[in-house]
Amino acid sequence: MQASSAKILREPENVTFRKEYKHEINRGDYQVIRSRMSRLTGKDRHAGPEGRYRIRSLYFDNLYDKALLEKVNGLRNKEKFRIRLYDNDRSFIRLEKKTKIGGAGYKVSARLTEEQCRSLLAGDLSWMPYTGDPLIMELYAKMRYQLLKPKTVVDYDREPFVYGPGNVRVTLDSDIRTGIRAVDFLNPGLPMMATHIHPKIILEVKFDEYLPSVIKNAVRVPGRRTSSFSKYAVCRQFD
Repeated sequence: MQASSAKILREPENVTFRKEYKHEINRGDYQVIRSRMSRLTGKDRHAGPEGRYRIRSLYFDNLYDKALLEKVNGLRNKEKFRIRLYDNDRSFIRLEKKTKIGGAGYKVSARLTEEQCRSLLAGDLSWMPYTGDPLIMELYAKMRYQLLKPKTVVDYDREPFVYGPGNVRVTLDSDIRTGIRAVDFLNPGLPMMATHIHPKIILEVKFDEYLPSVIKNAVRVPGRRTSSFSKYAVCRQFD
């Protein structure tokens, strides 16, 4: 795709500052938390009839696996780039950069068209400097000069719950699957492999300034501690 013919989305940078806790839970924990949250919270308008949707992400890393090693080594300052879509809806594709500095984190996102995404996956970066979007231009620079490139596709199911006070979002993620270095992000028939013989469920609690006590109590289960679980890192074990 040539820069002169690219379909460009000129939207303002979308920056989200959030606090986030993760926990690895079992099926019994899941049933308890799901029951509690169903009584306390509203439904996510994006979720399907069963209250969930499938997320597909394509993660980027460099030749030296910088993003992976930052996570595995437990560095407090780190960043990662990914492209994401939901339920294979190609009308809404999003580029995201997640950054953590100390204990705080934020996410920056930008919309991509299907045409832009296909060009990126084909190795055509010529359109990226002309979008006027800071995040797309940053990814372009890091792909050119830091050798960042698509690394692997990750799929999973998400069951979301939303709670207004504190802008709380509680999600239950399951059926995490890896493309084992496959980067054919837009292929709905891409072969994917389960990452666990005994599937894990990941509870994530995200909020702005505070976490209301009613939600804190609802997601609390005995013997479960905050985890640094990374879907990307888990999926890279199968390379």
